[in-house]
Amino acid sequence: MTDTTGKQLTSKLDADGTLTVELVEQTLPAPTSHEVLIRVEAAPINPSDLGLLFASADVANATYTPGKVVAQMPAPAVRAMAARHGHALPVGNEGAGTVIAAGEAPEAHALIGKLVACVPGGMYADYRVVDGRTCMTLPEGLTAEQGAAAYVNPLTALGFVETMRRDGFTGIVHSAAASNLGQMLIKICREDNVPLVNIVRSPEQVALLKALGAEHVVDSSAESFLTDLAAAIEATGAMCLFDAIGGGKLVGQVLTVMEQVANRGAAFSRYGSNAPKHAFIYGALDLAPTMLNRSFGFSWGISGWLLTPFMVKAGEHVVERMRARVRDGLTTTFASAYKARVSLDAALTREAVLEYNARRTGEKYLIVPNS
Repeated sequence: MTDTTGKQLTSKLDADGTLTVELVEQTLPAPTSHEVLIRVEAAPINPSDLGLLFASADVANATYTPGKVVAQMPAPAVRAMAARHGHALPVGNEGAGTVIAAGEAPEAHALIGKLVACVPGGMYADYRVVDGRTCMTLPEGLTAEQGAAAYVNPLTALGFVETMRRDGFTGIVHSAAASNLGQMLIKICREDNVPLVNIVRSPEQVALLKALGAEHVVDSSAESFLTDLAAAIEATGAMCLFDAIGGGKLVGQVLTVMEQVANRGAAFSRYGSNAPKHAFIYGALDLAPTMLNRSFGFSWGISGWLLTPFMVKAGEHVVERMRARVRDGLTTTFASAYKARVSLDAALTREAVLEYNARRTGEKYLIVPNS
């Protein structure tokens, strides 16, 4: 087989704060050994992709030309991202497509013609060469769109439940819960009988999650938010928060309410309750500092949570069990809904960028390179 040429979307940040996101031509060598060549057909835009794609750049005042966006990044972000200065990085964590060529390994060759999902990075492209051993063959009858988001959100949601159990908790509090990931978590927790408190940001989102069967949904925009949250935590015993927002007061508020619930009926202690409480921050919808008012005793912890380190720690057996569950539930528990689909060329138009980079909860977009 000869080399394959196609477009790929890259993001480059220069030391002067100039961010250049553009479609470039790439030439892929023929796959060898266990490698396979995938014709990419669908790749979702996840928050983690937006973090690499545009981060905190001023996209509203960027310069748009066909296949290229040039924007300015704030100085603090430029300093924080010094390691990526000058590097054109391929974007797109995960996606799905058809294997059109393979290396010599029998396992790779057997994938030719199969529809597969994978998470190698660089999936906003016409073609991608990946290790075939990392691919998930999609069940017969599924489309690339149905399998495109088979990794990041499903494994993250399952990872929350695994982490909760590993750390000795019995229930979960989840913020930004109206997201695609949040809706998956509702289904998982219902299937696994895990108490779940969902924090959303509007009455409409409350109605949405209630319609999905969520029992405990609290609206952070309501005047009764903290009272409602306390009632939900008391009903569920949930002392483990997974937070997608990051900045602002919410993490501290949830820990404070957890402490208030734990202290009900307990003897006074100047050190607070003995009930363990933990907040895992896994997102950055709010880039402001995380503000904590230390009113939740001493039995608490806050840490970051990322999918890849979790899977390394969980081990191969646990991860394969999770992947099998995702594969079996791609049209039910782990189904993703998309607000819009956009081609590679259209993905860098001003209209498209302002839409998907708005990062509105529950509005997921799909790039379709070979539609």
